[in-house]
Amino acid sequence: MTAIFKIVPKTMWQAAEQSGVFKGAPVDMADGFIHFSSAEQVRETAAKHFAGQNDLVIVAFDDTNFGDPLKWEPSRGGALFPHLYSYLDPASAVWVRDLPLGDDGAHVFPELAV
Repeated sequence: MTAIFKIVPKTMWQAAEQSGVFKGAPVDMADGFIHFSSAEQVRETAAKHFAGQNDLVIVAFDDTNFGDPLKWEPSRGGALFPHLYSYLDPASAVWVRDLPLGDDGAHVFPELAV
């Protein structure tokens, strides 16, 4: 089991919880898969793609719950990133936590243990 993480605007995640399906953020839908990051990658993902954004959540998943639709593929700098080629059930999240901005403008991460 490897923990993988998705950073999502809080309102988008709440809507997914209410509907019972997460189809992805606009970038996911444009790329044809849901982007995730490993624990080692998620801080850089936040800095690169979510700099200065507040009202975010970080959602943890067990990668073994996704089966074949989850592919680890080369992305930023050739590193392998988890990409999910399907929608997901928000109830499959291990946990959901706020991802606030600190006084320095960087996101303050919770412990990433699953």
